[in-house]
Amino acid sequence: MKKDTSNKMKKNNSEITRNIDVHNLIYKKYESRHPEIYNSIEQKRLAGALLNASNLVETNADKYIALDVGCGAGNLTNHLLNIGMHVVSADVSTNFLQLIKERFKGKQIETLKLNGTDFSNIPSGSFDMVCIYSVLHHIPDYLFIIKEMARVCKKGGIIYIDHEHTDEYWQGNSIYIDFIHKANTIDWKKYLVMSNYITKIKRIFNKRFSSEGDIHVFSDDHIEWVKIDSVLTQVGMKCIENSDYLLFKGNYKKDVYLSFYSKCSDMRYRIYKKLS
Repeated sequence: MKKDTSNKMKKNNSEITRNIDVHNLIYKKYESRHPEIYNSIEQKRLAGALLNASNLVETNADKYIALDVGCGAGNLTNHLLNIGMHVVSADVSTNFLQLIKERFKGKQIETLKLNGTDFSNIPSGSFDMVCIYSVLHHIPDYLFIIKEMARVCKKGGIIYIDHEHTDEYWQGNSIYIDFIHKANTIDWKKYLVMSNYITKIKRIFNKRFSSEGDIHVFSDDHIEWVKIDSVLTQVGMKCIENSDYLLFKGNYKKDVYLSFYSKCSDMRYRIYKKLS
């Protein structure tokens, strides 16, 4: 058992190290590589969801402090600042943190270096709101990080988890499959990116290789919402809002997307409140 645990820790550490290395290299290109995030439809949805979550905070603090876990290029950070919060932007990538410092200079912001395994450098009950977006699938022991998020959240505070696939996405849904077939257009630009060919070659030798170090990206290895609910319930948190939505991607036909928006979904966000 000890040997198995040791091997798992070594594997996790190796994955975390690679994830850090990858993101330190692509930090300037991150936004251009993710049109599914940086588009007006998703940004409008996200802004509304975060504002809603902030209105549910009940910590009686004069000024709310939010933790942006895995801040990247500052997607959540920007929205949190816009709704008047003091933000601590945290990431494993030093290059992303430097980008944040430059991009939001003069704003109510601090940066924090994470180690990818725990929040040992963060005191318990430090934040009114703890947010994470499109990050859990990069973390080997994501359930422990969820527990850490609860620990550093104040009583009456909010945990906001967003941009993670629903269980239905992994199980397959005939309406969603029909949507993908009709909505997708050919993204010719990807054929001009050399790294895409390198990724294809590497996947011949390792089918689980991901160009950005994603860890939970396969049907037998992804985040499970029922386990997240269980962990957070055990530490005194309650899910107070659940919302499934259809993510808009850059290569989708907008009219097709809008026609399917209320018929199927592939992403989820949940809001949890700390009761004790």
